[in-house]
Amino acid sequence: MVQHIVARYGEMSLKGKNRSDFERLLLRNIRAALRPWQGAKAERIAGRVLITLEDEQVEPVLERLRRVFGLTSLSPVEVVNLDLDAFRSAAIRVLQSSETPTGRPPTFKVEVKRTNKRFPLNSPQVADEVGGACLRALPQWRVDVHHPDVTVYIHIRDEEAHVYGRVVPGVGGMPAHSAGRAGLLLSGGIDSPVAGWLGMKRGVTLEAIHFHSFPFTSERALEKVETLAQILAGWGGRVTLHTVHFTDVQTAIRKHCPAPLYITIMRRMMLRIADRIARQRGLLALMTGESLGQVASQTLESMRTINAVTNLPVLRPLVGMDKVEIIRMAREIGTYDTSILPYEDCCTIFVPPNPRTKPSLEEAEAAEEPLPVDALVEDAVARTTMKTFHAEDSIAD
Repeated sequence: MVQHIVARYGEMSLKGKNRSDFERLLLRNIRAALRPWQGAKAERIAGRVLITLEDEQVEPVLERLRRVFGLTSLSPVEVVNLDLDAFRSAAIRVLQSSETPTGRPPTFKVEVKRTNKRFPLNSPQVADEVGGACLRALPQWRVDVHHPDVTVYIHIRDEEAHVYGRVVPGVGGMPAHSAGRAGLLLSGGIDSPVAGWLGMKRGVTLEAIHFHSFPFTSERALEKVETLAQILAGWGGRVTLHTVHFTDVQTAIRKHCPAPLYITIMRRMMLRIADRIARQRGLLALMTGESLGQVASQTLESMRTINAVTNLPVLRPLVGMDKVEIIRMAREIGTYDTSILPYEDCCTIFVPPNPRTKPSLEEAEAAEEPLPVDALVEDAVARTTMKTFHAEDSIAD
């Protein structure tokens, strides 16, 4: 059985001369998402994408397409001839297959869009004809043009018409891989995966950088981060994970630096290492899961002091969000249950009882003087390993 899905996009339609580039990339991402379904095809049709399915079930395809950045909504549609009787029959089928409330008559309206101006009836006339046919065939239904239970949409195009009753929300944003590459400092916590997801929603290609402090942190902690990278890859197509051996750095900080500045100096070392990896990999920015004022290292003073070690842009998508908002989003994107697994990462060990909340740049630099900073960074970068995760593996799981 041949079935169709119409996929819509919004923000890209506001682009100017480079709009077609974004549309081509979105179409490529849709086709990549459809690879598990061999008979599925996708083509652009006047500001939308029409997906044609042969024998595949619509619901799994819809669920996968809901994760494609750039799509604002999706609808399973029936493609019919430019014939009023075909419109009537398809509309009746939409109502018959719709979920209806109990305890009262269900209500509907018919909404018509006529881009084919050669069709002999205008939009209100088509709506009247189709609505009347629905009432005659399904007398239990009532018309409600303001708050209907079901809206039957009819889009009259040049060669055919699309009739449908469902509008499934998409994730929105911009197409994956349309905005350059950035390094995400990915911990095993709740915040950084959400920050990475928000970056991907704006078209960023992620390369995650994780700081692993074995044996202070376990291999289970690393497995947890790899799972988070795989979840993010399921949204963005692929994510490369750089795992930094950070044990020696943390040990040196604990040995040589004052306890209240452990966190500040650790974050500065992380940014130095991430900066080096970013330059080797051609990344244009760094990204973190910091939210203003959430912990000691996330005050404006701390951010300023920590940022001083790099001149790359440091993006903080969560900076204005509170923890409740971040947790809600983590649940929605599927990272929360993994993030709360009880395996500590390097950010949660060696935490002093009274960390400095407003460290100055001068005192941080003075505290770092006993550290062999360049040698520690060089060694950590040299021992970094890399692994790439793909969306197809998420689907297979």
